Amino acid sequence: MFDARVLARACVRESEPYKPGKPIEELKRELRLSVAYKMASNENALGPSPAALAAVRRVLREAHRYPDGACFSLKAALARNSGIPPEQLVVGNGSDELIVLALRAFINPGDEVIIAEPTFMVYKIAARLCEAQVIAVPLRDFRYDLAAMRQRISPRTKMIFIANPDNPTGSYAARAAVEEFLAAVPEGVLVFFDEAYYEYVEAADYATALPWIGRGNVIVSRSFSKIYGLGGLRVGWAAAAEPIIDCLNRVREPFNVNSLAQAAAVAALDDLPHIERSRSLVGSEKEFLCATFGALGLFFVPSVTNFILVRVGEQSEAVYHQLLRQGVIVREMAGWGLPGFIRVTIGKKSENRLFARRLRQIIRRGEA
Repeated sequence: MFDARVLARACVRESEPYKPGKPIEELKRELRLSVAYKMASNENALGPSPAALAAVRRVLREAHRYPDGACFSLKAALARNSGIPPEQLVVGNGSDELIVLALRAFINPGDEVIIAEPTFMVYKIAARLCEAQVIAVPLRDFRYDLAAMRQRISPRTKMIFIANPDNPTGSYAARAAVEEFLAAVPEGVLVFFDEAYYEYVEAADYATALPWIGRGNVIVSRSFSKIYGLGGLRVGWAAAAEPIIDCLNRVREPFNVNSLAQAAAVAALDDLPHIERSRSLVGSEKEFLCATFGALGLFFVPSVTNFILVRVGEQSEAVYHQLLRQGVIVREMAGWGLPGFIRVTIGKKSENRLFARRLRQIIRRGEA
């Protein structure tokens, strides 16, 4: 039988596809469980905004129509919310698509793309599919080492990705460090700030990169998949100078964001009570989980997001599978270059206590 992979570009054959967290229904089928809890993919435990659900129901009657390819209403809402004019905004099928669009628009084969390691895997995967030379700079104490990244800039550098806050560590780069970094970046190098977890951050020395888009080489993306709870609808947005937005629109698919996602996102932006409930839950439950890890003598990275990276020992894969068998899905981190760690999303109060109880039992039985 003919194997079409022989015709694929070398960068495609050599690429490892992104592996998402295990779906709840798949685990229930595999282990014949009646109930399972997903604490692996940094989703909002409270679900989507009630206002967003109502908006989806209204728009569903028009599902036979193509969506607004320009996302006019959503960009208008984003402009009111962010203070960025609509002509400096672009909407994507999740912020993942915006990462891909930026690379597709600006990267030629052989260009250098600087990332941290480990960080969000899509940066590396998508850059390699554009035949870029990926320069990976190790984290320092589980934080972006912006000074080291600055030193790796060369005449071939075209783009730098900064997840702020970072996934999978939950750490962040402080305002002063970002300002110092940007002051040293040449004009011809694009800096892409991924702020998917921005709405959860309460650190006083953190700053969004939105004020820096006026430099002309800064892109800032945000997501509706996290605090807004719309991960299943796939919608994100980015802000940048108009010439960058023009280039992104030239490589964007005509109807990349569906009507349901657009309507839900508009409604979710204005549902401030839901946003505050989500933020409050994460704040209080994060304290509980950190106290649990501390009592068990486990190292964890202080997080400003809705997840925590915690070291459970050399047998982290065994811990992961033990939790799976008990209906709790977390993320085992060896594939990210973090052996011995798991990443746990902060869930509802009942979910966090169930996870803590089962993790405590595993640790005390010496399986970690």
